[in-house]
Parts: sequence; structure tokens; C-alpha cells
Amino acid sequence: MEHIIEVQHLSHQFDDFVAVDDVSFSVEKGEIFSFLGPNGAGKSTVINVLTTLLRLQKGSVTIAGYDLARDPVKIRKSIGIVFQQETLDRDMTVWETLEFHGRLYGLERADRRERIERLITLVELETKQDDLTRNLSGGMKRRLEIARGLMTRPAVLFLDEPTIGLDPQTRTRMWEYLREVNEEGTTIFLTTHYMDEADQLSNHIDIIDHGKVIISGRSWELKNTLGQDLIYIETTDNVGATRIVGENPSVREVKKKGKGLLVMITEDGTHLLPGILESLQKEGIRLTAVNLKKPSMDDVFMHYTGKDLRDEEQPRMQPQARRTRR
Repeated sequence: MEHIIEVQHLSHQFDDFVAVDDVSFSVEKGEIFSFLGPNGAGKSTVINVLTTLLRLQKGSVTIAGYDLARDPVKIRKSIGIVFQQETLDRDMTVWETLEFHGRLYGLERADRRERIERLITLVELETKQDDLTRNLSGGMKRRLEIARGLMTRPAVLFLDEPTIGLDPQTRTRMWEYLREVNEEGTTIFLTTHYMDEADQLSNHIDIIDHGKVIISGRSWELKNTLGQDLIYIETTDNVGATRIVGENPSVREVKKKGKGLLVMITEDGTHLLPGILESLQKEGIRLTAVNLKKPSMDDVFMHYTGKDLRDEEQPRMQPQARRTRR
């Protein structure tokens, strides 16, 4: 497969703080790629470098065939960006917003009109095209920002938390838009804190933490690293339960989670669970709670990054930076 993004040995630091430490990854042309990580992991710094909002310090990056060190302007013309923070002019209409963006990039009048009509239909804003953006709902504003990011037919569309703050119905509809955009040939580079979003949309997922990519693969591959099933138990003696359950050859790992234990197993949990419960009862350990489920992307994320909240390592993609670079 052809790689539309190639990142090799990327490192970046702010004074003495190393935010990104020798990161390498690639994105295949035409896929939806999710780049995940907790606050402070280095995710925002990587994205800011890729979108030319931060200077490349060390390593190499190519996007759409252009080298970031030599051709940053060509890369800017090859990508679209939808920021987490709203960046719409509140005194412009929906149509004027897209018209202005097309003019900014030098699109011919006929091409602008064709693109605007197509995109307004795509994001279902036909009845709102003459409305000021200040009067749009949150979901409509996100749809308009995605349409604006697509005006120049970007090879890669960077989406920074595109559905944050939206209700479940609007989020689901937004996923449909993104799939349609992707099917038309645009590669999507997605960051999100919604693990179900990454799970449902992505062809490939990378998770970064402490400045390094710690795991990479397809959603099902990442979930399989935790085992076939997960059993959560709370007992009267978690220390003893950890020892007893861990001796079972079908148990991959036992981890403390909340008030109980998370047991990762390599076979069908419905078959294994009765034996685990029996072995605990023989040792006089009483269960107070038990739950059996399949691994989720939330489980994967928590397993590899931990649960502690952290501060951002540096500002996210900023609209101010976006304006000054043009």
C-alpha cells in the first residue's frame, strides 16, 4: 500500500522538556488513521509539526509526497485542518464562509461554486446556507468546519476532536459524513478522546504516551492483546485472589482496577469463569462483584496508558497559529 504520511525518528522538545521522543509511523493512502494519547503524551506536538504549526526539529516527515523540511508550503496546500476550537467568523453566512475559504486558496469561481454546492449538500446545510454562523447549532458548526476543510480537496484531512461536545445522534451522523468523505478518496488523520469513535471509524490506530508510540495496529488487533475476554472481580481478599487466579494457565494477566481486579484471559470466559470462582471459594475468598465482557478500546487505552489525568504538554492545534502561517 502507498503511504501518504511517513514519519521517521521525529523528536521535538521545548527547552529541556522532550515532548516527542524518536517517533516513527506511517499512514496509508485512503485510510482513516487514529492517533490517540492522554493529555501530555506528545500527541498534540506531533500533529502541530505535521500540520506545519511547529517547526520540524529532528527527524523526517513526508506528506502527499512532499518533504516537510523542504516543501512546507506544498504540504499546507495538500492538507485540510478542522480544529477542536471553533474558528468560524460569526458575521459570515454558511455560503460566505466557504466562498471566502475558496478565494483564500485561489480557487476559480466556477470551481468554488461547484465545491460549495457539493459540500453544503454533503453536510446537509442546504437550508442554512444564508444563515449567519452565529445562529448555527454546535453540530451544524462542526459540519460547516468539515466542509471548509474539504474545500481545497485535501489529500489529508486532519481532524482534532471533531465530535467533542456533540450529542450521540449528531456524533453518529458525523461519523457517516466522515466515512463518505473518506470513500471519496480523502485520507483522514483523526484525534479523539472517544475510544468508540476510534474503534468504529479507524482502519489503523496508534497510541502515543510519554512521547513515544507504545502500540500500533488495527482495532481488533489491539483489543486482542488484552486477551479473548476480560473478567472483572471484586473480592474480600484481592491479594490472595491475584495469586490464585494468576496461576490459571489461561490467564494472561491480572491487574488491579478500582476496588477489584481485571483478569485478562486467552479463552472463552463463559467456560473459564466457573473454574476461577470455584478456586477462589476453596481458598475462602468471597466474591462481592463479577463481570465478564469482551475487551474494548477503552480497556486498551487504559491498559497501555494508565488512568491518571495529566496536563497538556503544549497547546493543541491553535487557530491563531493557523492564521499567522498563511
